Amino acid sequence: MTDLSLTRTTGLAKYNALLLSRNRMAMLYGVGLPLAPLALLLSTPEGSGAAAIATVLTMAALFPVYYNVLSQFVNRRDELVLKRLRTGETSDPELLTSIALPGAVLALGVMLVAVPVAVILGEPVPLNPVVYAVTGLVTVVLFTAFAFWTAAWTRNAEAAQLTSGPVILLAVFGQMSVAFPERVQRWIDLTPGAAMTDLVRTGWFGFGEPGTERTLDFADTWAAAAQPLLVLVAWTVLAVWLAARSMHWEPRT
Repeated sequence: MTDLSLTRTTGLAKYNALLLSRNRMAMLYGVGLPLAPLALLLSTPEGSGAAAIATVLTMAALFPVYYNVLSQFVNRRDELVLKRLRTGETSDPELLTSIALPGAVLALGVMLVAVPVAVILGEPVPLNPVVYAVTGLVTVVLFTAFAFWTAAWTRNAEAAQLTSGPVILLAVFGQMSVAFPERVQRWIDLTPGAAMTDLVRTGWFGFGEPGTERTLDFADTWAAAAQPLLVLVAWTVLAVWLAARSMHWEPRT
């Protein structure tokens, strides 16, 4: 039964991946746009590479994962594809996983490619690659869950351009916390974007707060990563719960 379940999931995922690969604009947004911030490493001053890498992770989470999954789910729902598939042998987890897999693979691929590209452009090798890898994996799960939750109150694919706004702000604002007063920064630090940025600064560069110089060694990065990772996991649990309780499989009326 497990093998059959895996076969159905991978079969549906391949079909979704084929549709995604035929959409040139989606592929540009899914691969080209997330890698574009690496070009900033050619001209940014020393110590600012963390911001570029954090932007890569943010855009990889938003485009191939979040917006791609959101639009695919809403389109399949409105075309009654999801309803028809659920009347057969396909289970809900298989259906959701097959929709999420292509974007997740693209995003993780972008995060992986960013490592050698950044090193070639003069950035250091990640100090703690495990923290970087865990950050990528949790981020993919988080924004996948956000996509399914957003789909619950998105009436059609066109409306996704508006309904995706709050999640995009949660991701982007975290990288701009230094532009706000300290009392505001404390709250922004609790956003997913801020947690991702902190984990890049810690796990890849070994930056201590609030500087841009390596002050942490490999052992120190585990303790420094604990709080932002906890923030990211807490958001993930919340997003999964919201998605599970608000899932709609048929067009909204």
